[in-house]
Amino acid sequence: MSSLRRRAISLACLAAALVIWLGCLRLFYRPSDASVRPAQGLSPRAVALLTRQLALWAPTPTGAHERDRMRGSNPEWDFMGRTYLMLALANIALREPARAEVALATIDRVIADTLRAEREHGVYWFLMPYARAKPWVYADGQSVFVDGEIAMMLAARRLLRERDDYRDPLRARARRVAEQMRAGPLLSAESYPDECWTFCNTLALAALRAHDALDGTDHRPLVAAWIATARAHLTDRNSGLLVSSYTLDGHVKDGPEGSSIFMVAHDLALLDPAYAREQYGLARRHLFREVLGFGYAREWPGGLGTHDDIDSGPTVPFVEANAGASGMALLGAGAFDDNDALASLVASLELAAFPVEDATGLRYAASNAVGDAVLLYALVEGPLWQRVRGRLPP
Repeated sequence: MSSLRRRAISLACLAAALVIWLGCLRLFYRPSDASVRPAQGLSPRAVALLTRQLALWAPTPTGAHERDRMRGSNPEWDFMGRTYLMLALANIALREPARAEVALATIDRVIADTLRAEREHGVYWFLMPYARAKPWVYADGQSVFVDGEIAMMLAARRLLRERDDYRDPLRARARRVAEQMRAGPLLSAESYPDECWTFCNTLALAALRAHDALDGTDHRPLVAAWIATARAHLTDRNSGLLVSSYTLDGHVKDGPEGSSIFMVAHDLALLDPAYAREQYGLARRHLFREVLGFGYAREWPGGLGTHDDIDSGPTVPFVEANAGASGMALLGAGAFDDNDALASLVASLELAAFPVEDATGLRYAASNAVGDAVLLYALVEGPLWQRVRGRLPP
């Protein structure tokens, strides 16, 4: 047998062994669909993540140190980590009423700290430095990113249990958001000066609908008009996906992105379920991939790739697996009960994100506190949106 032939056979055997080995990996890392997010209660993974998140907000220096570390990279992460934790805790309290008191106490602690930080440092405390690069178009420092997420925090708390001193702050935030959105040419508000993010505007609209459920207001006309405008002016022609960012007058800055669209579809599920499922289906088709039972998401649809940024995180070459997009894909899968995708994404986390479990709970070494909060929310979401829908007038 020639040397060349022996090498070819050896390489073929090595490739076959590699495929078999990779195929067996899923047996060790991929959880069953039912164990990822059980119909009732919390999975062991969710409990461990919750334990860690609660420890970060206990009255000890650990949590403040973690938030300061994230702020050093991106102050948005500190802020968004609070929002996702609030949403997770609200859903946990509804899933397991025995945990409601602990959830409410932590929610109140986070809200108080968030409002204090904004009062003492201003809106820029939660924004990246380029927010100061040019003036705001609508109103100085009125960011729908900050107003919308704080409104959602307040609404989630009140949906669990009414708190009278949160009523006026929620109404004020909702009024600011609605006024700014109605004033925009495309019914969108600024996240940064002359920079609108679909992520922020859809979450703000979801907060307005939660406000409707609580206080009897009606933002359905604004929601319907925004969706009609988005279909006409904020949709990528090639993929059908909503773009990520644009100027007030509609000039697209960033096209569809995995680190945005899965959360957008999750928001839309409260606003227009059919449109939400359409966007999630398109995102799954264009961005989600699964290899040998391990799932991941790309940041951009085919042919639209640009460059990684601090939001998207790194992209693995060739397969185009992106950290930020894969994290947000967890939210999309959870929102639409796509348990197969959810299980495959969790399998990838277990394989490649280096889970660390100790007395403080579960964290992922390749992630950070906001990433862990996103995962926790993905594993428990559902009941809060159901409560909002149940309180909305027909």
